[in-house]
Amino acid sequence: MDRICSKEKKASIAVYVPAESDFVLKNSLVTAWPGDAGEAVLEGCFPAQSVWAEVGKRLIRKRSAVLGLLLIVLLCLMAVFGPEMNRYTYSEQNLNRKNLAPGVQILEKTRIINEEETPEIKYWFGSDGFGRDIWTRTWVGTRISLMIALSAAMINMVIGISYGMISGYFGGRTDMLMQRFLEIVHGIPRLVVITLLLLVMRPGMMTIILALVLTEWMGMSRVVRAEVLRVKEQEFILASRTLGAGSIRIMVREILPNSLGPILTQVMLSVPAAIFAEAFLSFAGLGIPAPQCSLGSLIFDGFNCFTLYPYQIIPPAAVMVMLMLGFYLTADALREVLSLKR
Repeated sequence: MDRICSKEKKASIAVYVPAESDFVLKNSLVTAWPGDAGEAVLEGCFPAQSVWAEVGKRLIRKRSAVLGLLLIVLLCLMAVFGPEMNRYTYSEQNLNRKNLAPGVQILEKTRIINEEETPEIKYWFGSDGFGRDIWTRTWVGTRISLMIALSAAMINMVIGISYGMISGYFGGRTDMLMQRFLEIVHGIPRLVVITLLLLVMRPGMMTIILALVLTEWMGMSRVVRAEVLRVKEQEFILASRTLGAGSIRIMVREILPNSLGPILTQVMLSVPAAIFAEAFLSFAGLGIPAPQCSLGSLIFDGFNCFTLYPYQIIPPAAVMVMLMLGFYLTADALREVLSLKR
């Protein structure tokens, strides 16, 4: 009896003929091209989307990332256009107007032939001990600090990626020697390197950038090396080697694009670290020389007269806090989003 039932089932299966509708994807839009009668194509079944487009959408949904990006964009715009909002320059001095409080209006009389003019003078953030406008100096200092931090971060990224990728990809004795050299360089105190560098070169923006480059690229190289060690053991790297790809092509075309997430996060974190390092150098007396200014030098000047004129330290300190907060919020959100991607 069981054999008869099984034969009937086999017969029913053999008789079934697949229809064309069995091979149409569900929830798909089927349209016909003009002029092709009776011929249909699938359209819009699986819309293509870039991985980085998905990362951007996730990043925009996070409030912390939006807040961080808004702070960065706003402060960058003020660094560009802020000094042009009034008629004072960052180096203009007038000892008759020194240490004025923010928003105080004073009238100066100037005699022109038989007429008198009384122009209104107002410092939005007040004036410092030399009668210079703190508003203009704050945004000029923000511009210089951003230029130093971004330049150092970009150079550190290039050096760190090159060093870490070579060390992690070739491995073996090459990796061992490069890592021992890295440990020796990392063991030298930063202040010693900067002091020796400033004894040879003149204090200025380029000297500070070079000092930050010599002392800050190690962190990037370690991040890149860890990513290379993770990626180079995957199957698509073996497939590239099998197809005859060289080491440089594999590192540039295969490993680097798959390691961009941690690299971008490290770059975002290195910018506020460079800003803070520049402020530390200013407190140590190794910062931007006068009359030029940076956020660190402005905070140092305000700290020297904090007990008498506390308002002078508030604008540069607030701008530095908001700038670092913006980069840290964006970097933290970017790291979380990229970890979900992986």
